[in-house]
Amino acid sequence: MAKFIYRMQSILDIKYKLEEQAKSVYTEASFRLHEEENKLKILQDRQLMYEEKFRNLILTRIDILKIRECENAIDTIKFSIKMQLIEVKKAEQNLENARKKLSEVMMERKTQEKLREKAFEEFKIEINYEERKEIDELVSFKYNTPVGSEDDV
Repeated sequence: MAKFIYRMQSILDIKYKLEEQAKSVYTEASFRLHEEENKLKILQDRQLMYEEKFRNLILTRIDILKIRECENAIDTIKFSIKMQLIEVKKAEQNLENARKKLSEVMMERKTQEKLREKAFEEFKIEINYEERKEIDELVSFKYNTPVGSEDDV
């Protein structure tokens, strides 16, 4: 029996590799986004802590130096949060780009797989046709060849 050989198997293999690479890039981008969001959360928690400290300093005895230090710390944290928000947006954009690339690569791979399946179906039809042709030839040969000739008697 003939063996099915897909002419474009190397292309399909490349599509599989590209998909794996895109998946790893997507995973890395997702991890990076998660890290940036965690940094933002830490900064926001720190801001809340400084704001609470600032309120306590105002309510208790007035120490101008500590109040100003706390105000400066709050301003610094607010600036850091703004910068971190920019980093989070960049990470989100990178994740979205990686998702689009992954989706595109997966569609290309699926297209190649469908082409392979179609080629395999055509191969099966061709093999089936060849087998029927051989059977028809055998059957017609048997019926056209006399089993026992009367001349031999």
